Amino acid sequence: MAKFLVNVKPGSSQEKVVETNSNELTVYLRAKPHDGEANTALIKLLSKYFGVPKTTIKISHGLKSHHKTVEF
Repeated sequence: MAKFLVNVKPGSSQEKVVETNSNELTVYLRAKPHDGEANTALIKLLSKYFGVPKTTIKISHGLKSHHKTVEF
């Protein structure tokens, strides 16, 4: 199981993943943090970035925060 600390930047002009450390990521999302849209977009982008199914990615901490812990 991989575990990452993720700093989410919602409302960005582009979507990208930047590795800041071995287990830390900064993720830029177009989606706004409204009704879980940013969390859904985060899971979709991380799924594509790491090449794993969306169903294996779980936000374990920080559902309503910009700082999240993601496991898969």
